[in-house]
Amino acid sequence: MAQAMRPQSSISLFSTDGKPHPLQDTLVAVTLVLGIVAFVTAFFHNLHLLSSWTGLIGILTGAYGQFISATTRERFALIVGLGAAGVGFYLAMAHGGLFG
Repeated sequence: MAQAMRPQSSISLFSTDGKPHPLQDTLVAVTLVLGIVAFVTAFFHNLHLLSSWTGLIGILTGAYGQFISATTRERFALIVGLGAAGVGFYLAMAHGGLFG
């Protein structure tokens, strides 16, 4: 079956359908940053407040991002951020929780 090929005009990292997705891209970036911060700070017992709150907010932004995501690349990055935020959140909960 012959199909016409379209040139790849989009240079976006997450948008594979050629349309801009500014909200989804912002949620991906926020989730990844919060997940990395929660994951790294969870290994320090005295930073459990920072890691628990960033982990919780990262989980919430990642879940909403999954709900409205449009492409597979966005979903993949959101899952990575969600995983890091979840691990950081649960380790921080074991070290003292949200309120100390």
